[in-house]
Amino acid sequence: MSACTFTLPFSGSPEVILNKAKAAIEKQGGTFNGDEKAGAFHLSVMNNTIAGSYTISGHELTMIITDKPFFVPCSTIESMLKSKLV
Repeated sequence: MSACTFTLPFSGSPEVILNKAKAAIEKQGGTFNGDEKAGAFHLSVMNNTIAGSYTISGHELTMIITDKPFFVPCSTIESMLKSKLV
């Protein structure tokens, strides 16, 4: 399975977007580890894993989804993240 990679531009400090990401993932029972430069996340949705990593450079959050259900397109994950984070 190929990874999904996308970049989300954001305004404000990296701390703010990371707090939003952490809250959204932990609300779903997942784990979120990292700092204002890089980290990783993992969550289970309906017995399927969504996992990946992130990096922050300037005002851009780059996410790499390394594990996802085959029936969920990358565009769906990207849209969901945009709605929660930016």
